[in-house]
Amino acid sequence: MDSGYVTLYLIRHGRQSSRLCNVDVDLSPQGSRQAALVGQRLAGADIRIVYSSALIRAAQTARIANEYWNVEHVVEPDLREIDFGQMEGLSDEEIRLRFKDFKREQQKMEEDLPYPGGEGAGDVIRRIMPVLRRIGRGTEGSAAVVTHGGVIRCAAAHILGMDPAKYRLLGTDLENCGITELRFDKKAQRFTLERFNDYAHLEKEQGLLRSGWIHGN
Repeated sequence: MDSGYVTLYLIRHGRQSSRLCNVDVDLSPQGSRQAALVGQRLAGADIRIVYSSALIRAAQTARIANEYWNVEHVVEPDLREIDFGQMEGLSDEEIRLRFKDFKREQQKMEEDLPYPGGEGAGDVIRRIMPVLRRIGRGTEGSAAVVTHGGVIRCAAAHILGMDPAKYRLLGTDLENCGITELRFDKKAQRFTLERFNDYAHLEKEQGLLRSGWIHGN
């Protein structure tokens, strides 16, 4: 019987095999391991369906995690990462050099600045929230949603009523295959944020954490 509430587990994809900005590449071996661990972590969570963005790293994460759930996997293109525009395909150093003025203004968080040639947080919110509501309305039990760090931060900021310009206050870097849990009230048509960036399943393998990625491991 439908309880009137649905749990959505938003999962950031596993570690990708490139350090360049938002390139569509496979998972690294560490990313595959992260995906398996999050699958194990949520094996008893009554997941009835898994959604992912169409980007390779998200779809692969969903497939690996789904080995522990054995449910339908639906690819939803609107769950893709924020569009970084002219920054896509560049290294962090190239971005720092070429877009230093933009990054300085973005850090002020005074207005929702779109990435040059790309999206702002408000654009992402308008794209993803109808998808999350549709998943909430159409699911019983729980759904896993494998998506991207920018998407998760924007969704959480919106649910909390934050100014979109300040979405980057929610986590410096979300952990790959961290879990953000939303609860959807079908009657009120409202989400609540139950947990954010939970990565307890990764902590016994320190090389899987973002600190390992940042230091080149």
